[in-house]
Amino acid sequence: MRKIVFVVFCMSLVMIFVGTGCTDKKTTSTETVSVDSMLVDSLGTDSMEALIEDEPMPKAADELFDDFIFNYAANRRLQTDRTDYPVSVDTYGKLSRVEKKKWGMEHFFMRQGYYTLIFNNAKQLDVVKDTAIGSVYVESISFAKKQVKRWQFNRVLGLWKMQGVKIMPLAKHEDAAFLKFYNHFVTDSTYRSYSIAESVVFSGPDPEDDFSRMTGELMAEQVPAFLPWMPSGTLYNIHYGDEPYKSSCTRIFVVRGIANGMESEFTFQKISGAWMLTKLNT
Repeated sequence: MRKIVFVVFCMSLVMIFVGTGCTDKKTTSTETVSVDSMLVDSLGTDSMEALIEDEPMPKAADELFDDFIFNYAANRRLQTDRTDYPVSVDTYGKLSRVEKKKWGMEHFFMRQGYYTLIFNNAKQLDVVKDTAIGSVYVESISFAKKQVKRWQFNRVLGLWKMQGVKIMPLAKHEDAAFLKFYNHFVTDSTYRSYSIAESVVFSGPDPEDDFSRMTGELMAEQVPAFLPWMPSGTLYNIHYGDEPYKSSCTRIFVVRGIANGMESEFTFQKISGAWMLTKLNT
């Protein structure tokens, strides 16, 4: 990959995104990076669901959860077969069971068009290819409701099955502090400008060559022009393993599109007690 040097953007762009300093005043801007509808290709997603619904799931799809969950989310028959009934549901600590006839089809992120992954270090990026993983949970994180709904999947005799649901306050999430920061980062442009490191490592497609990528460093005021779409509202996040990742001062926030092949990585580092965007990979 060839190295490039980025030039400073026009002063108007700088004035929009550069913070004027740290203050104790409450920011009033609630501008979002984008809206969920900009990423969703409903026609492509519906077509994908129809195709998966009509075809039996290949046996090899049980090797990787990433392959299985697409089939589970789109194939009603498979979802029925791979759900343990009655489903155990923990709602804010209150236990209940849902019988098969009352359980509705869950499409997860299929209608949203993307899902996320949050890791604590770069090595964890390879976990999605680990065929030895036996537990995964998918969670719906609603910032508006301040609520998390988590579906627990376990591999039983080589087959992935959904074996329980947990609903809890967002404040009880193991990574609640970072999620609070992330929501603030994507919905408040002023706060976002304060949360970008002075120098951000950048890697992305070369606009002059479809088969090449370019790398370099961006100054903080240049980052907004290169910052790709970031989801807000509700996240569907996939967590590999049944335990929270170990505590770390790093978060790698990955956004993966379903029908459009989009993938972006945002690396945040905690510097002097504050989360800062330090690396961008698009």
